[in-house]
Amino acid sequence: MIDPQLARRIRFVGFDVDGVLTDGGIYLGAAHLTAFEVANRVELKRYDIQDGIGMEFLRIAGLRLGVITGRVSESVKLRAKELNIEDVAQDAQAMKLTGLQRILDERQIGWDDVAFVGDDFPDMPIMRKVGLPVAVGNATPEIRAIAKVQLTREGGRGAVREFAELLLKARGDWETTWNSYVDKRSKT
Repeated sequence: MIDPQLARRIRFVGFDVDGVLTDGGIYLGAAHLTAFEVANRVELKRYDIQDGIGMEFLRIAGLRLGVITGRVSESVKLRAKELNIEDVAQDAQAMKLTGLQRILDERQIGWDDVAFVGDDFPDMPIMRKVGLPVAVGNATPEIRAIAKVQLTREGGRGAVREFAELLLKARGDWETTWNSYVDKRSKT
């Protein structure tokens, strides 16, 4: 359960990728085009469609969304574009705090007005600063211990959707939001 006053304060929701938007698994490979070309690294991730709809619900409710990850991946770039998420910070050294700080400075949003959904130690610096730290069901015990919201669903398996519903219900926006989503798709 999320305190309604805190829920209404949130203006920005940040998401980790591996272990939150995905199940944490990474498929790596290489694509060879011809004998003369260098192999191109390919990284594949599995994203949950219902999580994507949950993120759309958050956007309909007027929240700004961001993706903050400690890996650099074309897959993340593609998924963020697909979900119309402009604020993306990818850092190969897992320096997530710096990336999110840059986004918040650009958007003029304070840390108390931020929710962040995480699962593992690279997320801890962010989760210690935000107003609403959230842990997915498969988060490490240390992350769960500092989270104000502990989800039951695992990353890549509906955790983001679970959080979206909890936050929007606490804000009093749930009915209006999902009805707006459905109405937009009901026009013939």
